Amino acid sequence: MSRSRQDFAIGRRSSCLIRGRNMSRNRWKFAFATALALLPASMAAAQETLAPDPLGALCVGDQSNASICLSATLPTATTQAVQSWMSPDVGAAWAAGYKGKGVTITIVDDFSSTSRFSGNFGIGVQYQRHGEWTRQEASMIAPLATIRSKDFSTSSSVALAPGLNVLNLSYGMYARAGYSPTQIGWAPEEASIISYATKGSAVVSKAAGNDSIAVGGIKNGQQDYLDLALVGKASAIFVGALSTNGTTSNKAQLASYSNYAGSNPLVQSHFLVVGVAGNKTGLYGTSFAAPIISGYAAIVGSKFTTATPTQITNQLLNTARTDTLVNYSASVYGKGEASLSRALAPLTIK
Repeated sequence: MSRSRQDFAIGRRSSCLIRGRNMSRNRWKFAFATALALLPASMAAAQETLAPDPLGALCVGDQSNASICLSATLPTATTQAVQSWMSPDVGAAWAAGYKGKGVTITIVDDFSSTSRFSGNFGIGVQYQRHGEWTRQEASMIAPLATIRSKDFSTSSSVALAPGLNVLNLSYGMYARAGYSPTQIGWAPEEASIISYATKGSAVVSKAAGNDSIAVGGIKNGQQDYLDLALVGKASAIFVGALSTNGTTSNKAQLASYSNYAGSNPLVQSHFLVVGVAGNKTGLYGTSFAAPIISGYAAIVGSKFTTATPTQITNQLLNTARTDTLVNYSASVYGKGEASLSRALAPLTIK
């Protein structure tokens, strides 16, 4: 009997880490683990009573008008200070006048669950949902970009805005290993994302995952089929995490949890790494690597205003550094550590 497109369950899993927690919610699997201590029960209970995310509330359920969800936008970030967890390249880009203006970043993530965890992006400790964290991070990197929220529980198509679009995916779609991505009956949400990456209609920044395996590999009998579906796509970037931002004098290495590029040349050529300074923010995981690349894409797009998503993707990939990494290998680091300063250096890009 041939395998059908509908004979197994596929579930989402975010790409962040919270030590000691393993939380499931319906079909969406959250495997959170960080170096943070678990919150006291009283504090955890208090989190459950917090008001719902005002943007995520527009993105819940099977509403008939999906554009309502996608019209939810985050105001320009109120804090535009360069934080210690950011690469110094971010401050240099801002000083040159490039902050993501004219570019739309859509964060496809969890904005409706009751699960919240703590962190600090340099503006005080907060307790937020996974999507609220990734949204905030992208908005802090590219403070003049338009930020949209799309709750992944809706499953409706991701709509694109006028101009350059960047999609941030800090989650995976996991199911029993052994299938082809073409056998999966994708929901309109992921089907639209895969189509945009294939056609080069949007830059797609995808968290590589936290299983310490090659992108697309098997762990505990499961595979991330969203990874597999994006391999070889024109404007997709897989993003791994370094334990810190690298320099030539203080080289960085892959975070112990991060997935790596592996032996597939199609993955290696579309794989970047960035520093995820969890020791400064309390937030670990490739979930917090992908929004950095999303922000970089918006910043680069705000300089090269006529560039296509594929051109922006290639500019980030082709200007990555290898001299800031410990024992560089394409099978580990792909193209290397993203370099915003190098990506912004030319007068024009092709």
